[in-house]
Amino acid sequence: MTQTIPIRLTVNGRPRAAEVAAHHTLLEVLRDDLGLTGTKECCLVGECGACTVMLDGRTVDSCLVLAVEADGADVLTVEGLASDGRLSPLQQAFLDKGGVQCGFCIPGQVVSAHALLAHTPHPTRAEVEEGLAGNLCRCACYEQIFEAVLATAEGGDR
Repeated sequence: MTQTIPIRLTVNGRPRAAEVAAHHTLLEVLRDDLGLTGTKECCLVGECGACTVMLDGRTVDSCLVLAVEADGADVLTVEGLASDGRLSPLQQAFLDKGGVQCGFCIPGQVVSAHALLAHTPHPTRAEVEEGLAGNLCRCACYEQIFEAVLATAEGGDR
């Protein structure tokens, strides 16, 4: 029988608790234990960025973080960007600019863009490209994604 370890963390502003196996990742806990399936499972080696979340204010590939390492941490997922059932301006810009095709990479793209805009409210095109460099899009809608981030920056809302 696998031994479990209790962890407590704040996810999207809500205190949460889980019993996790020592080898389970933050990605597994978010998706399987907490039901937050917006964070996507893809490469599982930290190459694609589909599982990007913010952990204590910095972006991480949740597939590379053991859940026990997140004990006591603050986690923000793509679900945490919406408020009162409404998309954030950044999420809405992704829709408005056509940055969403298959949708698989978009949660990680949006979280990375959110982190970028929190740090650099008015990024240049080059800063957007660099800020999202760790997030791959197989549909190749990078232009629309970059436009969504820049439009959000122009609007001043996140």
